[in-house]
Amino acid sequence: MSALNKEHFKVIVFVGANQAKVTFEVASVLQHMGQRAEYIKISGIGSNALDFHIAYYIGLLASKEPDACFHIVSKDTGFDPLIQHLKTKKVWVSRCNDVTEIQTVKVSSSKSPSDKVAVIVADLKRRGASRPRAVKTLASSINSIFKKQLTEQEIQLLLGELREQGIISIVGTKVSYTLPD
Repeated sequence: MSALNKEHFKVIVFVGANQAKVTFEVASVLQHMGQRAEYIKISGIGSNALDFHIAYYIGLLASKEPDACFHIVSKDTGFDPLIQHLKTKKVWVSRCNDVTEIQTVKVSSSKSPSDKVAVIVADLKRRGASRPRAVKTLASSINSIFKKQLTEQEIQLLLGELREQGIISIVGTKVSYTLPD
């Protein structure tokens, strides 16, 4: 949870109607986040009551903040059809099983070149057919992943590492991919 205690995160914890406890770790981090964190207690009981509340709040927040990114931290794959639908409406939302799987959390904890390559590969896999096709666009994408804090030398080092691992091939200015499973 402490990975979410960054200025660019707002956290909403949905608490079930019969849920009496929240872990100390969660409560401690949320307390430190101040206005950037809140609890929403669900009043109703039902098999999908919590899920419907989450869907409602994503819709509400997406209409207020159309450029926001939403991360549903849940092992419940029942959210996946909702996520696919929201993506068609240009709402950026993803689901992960654990906070540490959130892309921006991975990015902020990536220090070594191999950690950064792993983050880049995960992003390329997520993008599917919309991966960059030009070297310049890929370099720009890599810099964007790391919040535009990389030097040109670091970007070139990462491109070289991707080539060396056989993840990308470059012919002229064009890039092709062989992503690992």
